[in-house]
Amino acid sequence: MDFLQTLKISLRALRTNKMRSFLTMLGIIIGIAAVIAMMAVGSGASYVISQQIASIGSNIILVIPGSTTSGGIRTGSGGSQALTSDDAKAVMAECPSVARASGTVRSTSQIVYGNMNWSTIVMGATPELFEIREWPVVNGRNITSQDVDGAGKVCLLGQTVADNLFGSDEPVGKIVRIKKIPFTVIGVLERKGQSPQGTDQDDTVFVPLRTAQIKLSRSQFPNSVNAILVQAKSEDLLDKAETEINNLMMQRHRITGGKEKDFTTRNLSEILAVAEQSSKAMSLLLGAVASISLIVGGIGIMNIMLVSVTERTREIGIRMAIGARKNDILWQFMTEAVLLTMLGGIIGILLGSLGATVVSRFLEWPTLISLQSVLVAFFFSGAVGIFFGFYPARKAAGLNPIEALRYE
Repeated sequence: MDFLQTLKISLRALRTNKMRSFLTMLGIIIGIAAVIAMMAVGSGASYVISQQIASIGSNIILVIPGSTTSGGIRTGSGGSQALTSDDAKAVMAECPSVARASGTVRSTSQIVYGNMNWSTIVMGATPELFEIREWPVVNGRNITSQDVDGAGKVCLLGQTVADNLFGSDEPVGKIVRIKKIPFTVIGVLERKGQSPQGTDQDDTVFVPLRTAQIKLSRSQFPNSVNAILVQAKSEDLLDKAETEINNLMMQRHRITGGKEKDFTTRNLSEILAVAEQSSKAMSLLLGAVASISLIVGGIGIMNIMLVSVTERTREIGIRMAIGARKNDILWQFMTEAVLLTMLGGIIGILLGSLGATVVSRFLEWPTLISLQSVLVAFFFSGAVGIFFGFYPARKAAGLNPIEALRYE
């Protein structure tokens, strides 16, 4: 018996018991739909995290002040005023594996324009920061070295600040006030979106570093910075760059012997890689949990096929009596099982894709349906049919023709 004839017989058998065929497929439909939807949710989350990681920049090392002790009380990381603009310049000049470095000064302030105002982060930075963060200006110009050296009263706006202060108006060239000091808006930065920590990166105003130190921070250490952002020349040189920075800073800050360091270095790429790996693990876990329903659906198919063999014992006996071989019977029941699971798989893929779309639209949760997950689900459904259909098919093929004909 050729394959097409076997296929026709199997389809006719499935159409004879439409309701039973549908109920048999239901476990596979639910299982595949759950796998597709869960993997779409997991892939969407991974995509968002990867986008957030990309928004931070590449090959970045963060240097922050260490702790300080006063009256027996330790402040923890960031408590000291150990880092300076000169440290940032030295890192860029004396560490061969470092491409760029920028000191930063961070504060929160009310930004005023006309009768509008907005509370936001004010960040003092050098031009190198925007290269490190890969953050271009979409309107106007960037902060320059001359702006930094001359402590110019100019600023760059993040998209969130620009939207809230100016709406649809053109911000470039306008005057805003930061701590009652007038600043000229020289540019608007490209939209960055959320950081991996969930904060809005566009809700920021950038001013020249020297301006922030002298006119806005009013610190008793006017050359100090809150952090130094460093970019290694390549990902392969990250560890080497971190070692060079540690050695240079210990030398500059005269840290010898067992003396505690007054700074801390953090490799952001490692931290963000862990976050991405956690997201991938969660995607696999969601897929594994959803796959359990596929196993349950497969067991249901095996049970129904066994019932079908029992009900059709006399039919099997007649077919064997008129010349059907054991392999013909085996392939017929195997084909029926695979057809059930494949049809169930197709319906499940459609329902899973619909479910992922509903989740994305109404719950505002990112979803991403990949071709890989669809193909895996489809072929897995076929594998379930082969695995759970083999035993009933073998039992049907192994029936004694004479006993099958006598069966009532």
